[in-house]
Amino acid sequence: MIHRKVWLLALLVALMPAASWADWDVGDPHKMHYPQLPDPFGWDVNFGPPHRVLADDWLCTGTGPVTDVHFWVSVHGDVGPIPQFPAITGIRVSIYADKPATQFEHSQPLTPAEFPLWQKVFLPGQFTSRPPQTGMQGWFEPPGLFIPNDHVYFYQINITNIENPFIQQEGTIYWLGLHVDRDPLSPEIGWKTSLQHFNDDGVFWDDTGGMGLVWSELRDPLTHESLDLAFVITPEPSTWAMLAGALALVLWRGTRNRRR
Repeated sequence: MIHRKVWLLALLVALMPAASWADWDVGDPHKMHYPQLPDPFGWDVNFGPPHRVLADDWLCTGTGPVTDVHFWVSVHGDVGPIPQFPAITGIRVSIYADKPATQFEHSQPLTPAEFPLWQKVFLPGQFTSRPPQTGMQGWFEPPGLFIPNDHVYFYQINITNIENPFIQQEGTIYWLGLHVDRDPLSPEIGWKTSLQHFNDDGVFWDDTGGMGLVWSELRDPLTHESLDLAFVITPEPSTWAMLAGALALVLWRGTRNRRR
């Protein structure tokens, strides 16, 4: 009987997807068109001023709750202890419906930044960071301020097990909007750009700098090419993982009973 349980446990582990519990690694499952990985030699776009929101679109590839969001950031100028975890005091995550492109206008969130489909603020303790990666990166504050070769370190930020999550529908395009608050004595923080492009450019919403209350395209300040942002939407913890855990408990109890 124990051997049958061992075989079944092995089969379950082999079949179940690698549920994303905290960090995300290349090859882990996702629920979007494809992961938009960080460009280690790209730009970090400032999303910390009081009124700036950055957003990028994704295609849902599996109906269900958006319980896990992962994205990549850097600290402007690598100021402070190196490597330094970004001094984030809050992350506002928003999800918007899509307004498709026309011959006159780029695609963008359907509504102004203040009116998403879903929104939640995550405070310290509700998100994590993993040890940094490196690459010579630039700093970009749209629409026009940029500093090449500004910093080296970048970090994966992980928000997992979101309560009361947004329910996405397969085949639908949504926009992920992010804004960060930071300690006012800390350096600014930027959302990293990606080499992977989907659909249209990333966008920013800013009522400062004369931009007005509009979603504006993100373009490389040197080449003027489209910029997308680095993020991945991942599955909720798999029921397969819970079943495997229950079977492991049964197996452990059976082994104990045999030894008695």
